Amino acid sequence: MADDKSKRDFRDRDRVSADEDYEVEYFASKTGITPQQVRELIARHGNSRETLEREALALRGRA
Repeated sequence: MADDKSKRDFRDRDRVSADEDYEVEYFASKTGITPQQVRELIARHGNSRETLEREALALRGRA
């Protein structure tokens, strides 16, 4: 079931949902990695935005 975009609270702003394509796409474009890499990072490190940003930066540094 898709998120109800009319409900505008910010309870999960610190998480990235691998189930929501728009969240994965946004995070990928923001960090300069592919959506597949985002999903792999979520599987490996969980969905904390702070952790994912740190790991994405490290991943880009290796490339």
